[in-house]
Amino acid sequence: VQLQASGGGLVQAGGSLRLSCAASGFIFKFNAMGWYRQAPGKERELVANITSGGSTNYGDSAKGRFTISRDNARRMVYLQMDSLKPEDTARYYCTHEQLGYWGQGTQVTVSS
Repeated sequence: VQLQASGGGLVQAGGSLRLSCAASGFIFKFNAMGWYRQAPGKERELVANITSGGSTNYGDSAKGRFTISRDNARRMVYLQMDSLKPEDTARYYCTHEQLGYWGQGTQVTVSS
């Protein structure tokens, strides 16, 4: 299993970023995928996940601002993040939900 996340960076508060995750090594279309994040000194928290059928679930901090999606043909998972806040600063990880496998993550930093 390989999960390659990209798209992080530095953005001002109120801005947007789109994270991407390229998946390989398993039958992508049959598996739920997720995004989690972890900030220094804090526990990992769920951002969002999406089932093989496209049903979505969001953590409280992401509701109304973030959107998770997937493209089974391209084996990609996306996280559109809008109205970013400084408290969204964290390392964001793409995950294979059933296996509990995490990729290397991508850093998101939101300046005030």
